[in-house]
Amino acid sequence: MGPGPSDVPRRILDAMARPTIGHLDPAFTDMMEQTKTLLRYAFQTGNKLTFPVSGPGSVGMETCFVNLVEPGDKVIVCINGVFGGRMLENVKRCGGVPVVVEDAWGRAVDAAKVEAAFAANPDTKILAFVHAETSTGAQSDAAALAAIARKHGALTLMDCVTSLGGTPVLIDAWGIDAAYSGSQKCLSCTPGLSPVTFSERAIEKVRARKTPVQSWFMDLNLVLGYWSGEGKRTYHHTAPINPLYGLHEALVMLAEEGIENAWARHRTMHEQLKTGLEKLGLSFVVPEDERLPQLNSVYLPADVDDAACRARLLSEFNLEIGAGLGVLAGKIWRIGLMGASASQKNVDYCLKALAAVLGK
Repeated sequence: MGPGPSDVPRRILDAMARPTIGHLDPAFTDMMEQTKTLLRYAFQTGNKLTFPVSGPGSVGMETCFVNLVEPGDKVIVCINGVFGGRMLENVKRCGGVPVVVEDAWGRAVDAAKVEAAFAANPDTKILAFVHAETSTGAQSDAAALAAIARKHGALTLMDCVTSLGGTPVLIDAWGIDAAYSGSQKCLSCTPGLSPVTFSERAIEKVRARKTPVQSWFMDLNLVLGYWSGEGKRTYHHTAPINPLYGLHEALVMLAEEGIENAWARHRTMHEQLKTGLEKLGLSFVVPEDERLPQLNSVYLPADVDDAACRARLLSEFNLEIGAGLGVLAGKIWRIGLMGASASQKNVDYCLKALAAVLGK
């Protein structure tokens, strides 16, 4: 019950144990097309260019940046935690010109600051922000931020690694141009795959590049020869067959539950956990109206040893929760309610274990 990976259901593990077949086998390429359709449902988009990148969420992040950011492109980067900082690193390494909008860790991105940054930098090409900041559990208003970018003629690039499948992610309704996520959070699959989606506006920017994409492996022009499904597929790299079996099964399970039901389940379990944590005297880092249901950050009591407490939870209760990162290291715990881990049984068990350890 940390910030990821989440528990992987037996059904997904069984799917991953199926015999490995070739990455150009007709049976496998048929599953690839199903996976793309199921990912469009998860992202709530009609984007044709929606597929899983072979690698963790960090590779999905780099795929978005190396394809969309050319040297000299001005990019507004919103930083309200660790993962906004990683976006900044990507902009720099792509030769982009970053304009940083900073907010306090534990708070959502301030739309007024973003509007001011565009006013001061009207030649901005891209707005980049984290929808669900995993280091704090803060959730930003993606619709409002994307509307500002669209008004100024810029593309929007969004990190939804921790939000996809657990809280509304509405790519088309919000007007998001590029987004990346991960398989190991609310989709409850194993780590190692990063779903991405690109709008037609984003694809046009990739096609209009004046310089080659700096990464051969992540160059969409090359990867799509394998993932496009239009005409004959061309070999690009050996896809991770068995992890893709698992992601396909995870997405089938999401469709069976219904994405609105999955969002509601995560919200309900959050409310149950919130009530119990507050009874234990623990206070939340993030204000309620900016709080992510599936990543619950709470301050440690003043007299509690962070590492010792988490070690006891693991050794005595076989329960893992997350530590703080960056400026919040040693000050907070991050309790995940992601995918299959978002259940009443887990909430009750977590609260019981915390009560026992804190009592000691």
